[in-house]
Amino acid sequence: MEAHDTNFLDLLDGNKQFAVPIFQRRYSWEKKHCERLWEDVLSLGQSDTNRFHFIGSIVYIDPKVSPASRVRALQVIDGQQRLTTLILLLAALSRAVEACSSEIGITSEELSDYYLNVRRNDELRYKQLLGEHDKNTLIQLLDGNNEEWFRTTDQNLVQLLDDEELPTNAAPRLIKNYRFFETELKRADLKAVYTGIQRLRIVDIVLDRPDDNPQLIFESLNSTGLELSQADLIRNYVLMGQAPDFQNKLYKDYWLPMEARFGDEYTGQFDRFIRDYLTLKNRKIPNIRNVYDSFKVYVQDSLSSGIVESIETIIADISRYSKHYLCIALGKEEDTKLQDCFADINTLEVTVAYPFLLEVYEDYKQGFIQKLELIQILRLVESYVFRRSICDIPTNSLNTTFASRLMENVNRNIYLESLTKAFLNLAQQSDRYRYPSDAEFKQAFLVKGVYNNLIRCQYLLRKLENHGNKQPICIENYTVEHVMPQNPDLSDEWKRELGENWKEVQEKYLHTVGNLTLTGYNSELSDRSFSEKKELKPGGFRDGGLRLNMSLVQAKQWDETAIQMRAEEFAEKSLKVWIYPNN
Repeated sequence: MEAHDTNFLDLLDGNKQFAVPIFQRRYSWEKKHCERLWEDVLSLGQSDTNRFHFIGSIVYIDPKVSPASRVRALQVIDGQQRLTTLILLLAALSRAVEACSSEIGITSEELSDYYLNVRRNDELRYKQLLGEHDKNTLIQLLDGNNEEWFRTTDQNLVQLLDDEELPTNAAPRLIKNYRFFETELKRADLKAVYTGIQRLRIVDIVLDRPDDNPQLIFESLNSTGLELSQADLIRNYVLMGQAPDFQNKLYKDYWLPMEARFGDEYTGQFDRFIRDYLTLKNRKIPNIRNVYDSFKVYVQDSLSSGIVESIETIIADISRYSKHYLCIALGKEEDTKLQDCFADINTLEVTVAYPFLLEVYEDYKQGFIQKLELIQILRLVESYVFRRSICDIPTNSLNTTFASRLMENVNRNIYLESLTKAFLNLAQQSDRYRYPSDAEFKQAFLVKGVYNNLIRCQYLLRKLENHGNKQPICIENYTVEHVMPQNPDLSDEWKRELGENWKEVQEKYLHTVGNLTLTGYNSELSDRSFSEKKELKPGGFRDGGLRLNMSLVQAKQWDETAIQMRAEEFAEKSLKVWIYPNN
């Protein structure tokens, strides 16, 4: 490795191209980063002293061969963000000089020839070539063959980005940052700007493959973990050390399609997916902040032990499981019945179950279980989690339950039978792992205050309403309604309705399932009397047509006995909705 203190413009000069590898993340500098760079350049250019300013490092691999093209192809390992931003500034400065014929010590053509382009007709003509997502946009900006495009306003940027004449997958951040510099240059002293750029210095770090290990150097430069996500580090780890042709194959065959499948969710969800993937493979849960380190250990152990044949096998496996993850966690499942099951599990926010679900879903795809068996398993998971929440069993044991305790007892020849038995045997390991029995669940269900978690409360009422219903309701059209009002200052009519111990009744049953229903007319019902809530048109309990309200319509008085009877009705039904193994 060689490191030099280099003038930035000298770094760009000559027959060379700084290519950002296909696996590197997208250009991501925001306006605030450009503003900081701009202020530094102006300050340097306006200074009477001949001072310099270091702007960081550029790390790249130099093949150190004499290419037939006479253009040295340098692979950027770190520093692409500042390098790209300065290229944008130089491109904007070149056009500004051309537009006003300013004398700044260099011509527009010289700026382009020395620092932006080489006199060629192919892609090697550009001093910088970005990765797959940003490449066409930067080329368009450097070529300048669509002036209207990069001068557009924020308001119509999106519209123009959809225009057919723009590159595929145009990168708005590149365009906006170019426009920022273009705008600032219109009111700046161009000679001072050029002087400021001339005074920028950089640490020029050249790696010599194979003597240097670019991955170790890359990790060292990004050791704080602030700039790169775990997903970025993992992608670089599996791709960076490969030969260029193989690197391209791995990226285009597996990683790029995987990024496309995640879409806008990639940055936020990929780290979680890899954590669940590693939990599935290792039967233990890595810390979310150490996913990258855990992944490296997994890859190294898998390859050295011969469990997998190659890095391509691992990446192909990750790609396949990522499809499962999208179906389970992000609503991409096409089968409506399975989609409903996953949606219910996600409503319960039981993300710790994902490693288990990934494995079961893979077994379903491999033909070890049929769809009806998978649905039965998913309903067991849902019921297990929900029953425990009603019975107030702590959730901290769920991690190990879904990471290892269930699947270690599964016999794939009698899959559903053995998994059902595994659920039942959890209590034998420790009472905190137990699957609540019908008796325990029903007793808790009758008195549990369920309104404190509104999402789960809506889920509970929806499941009760829709179970066995040929015309299920859409929960988005309804809100939760308290039959006996929440208002502590009850009307005299409500006090008579509840009886002389009205205060105790309200405190005990207010948020329990016996006193809750769904309505599309919450504000209209408000604190009205029970008889008004039943008969109001539109919106009354009799008018709504919900099966939840049948017992309300039939009740002559809403008191403690009526609430208990309705709770008992729902408790019996709940045993069929949230099943117990073998039921």
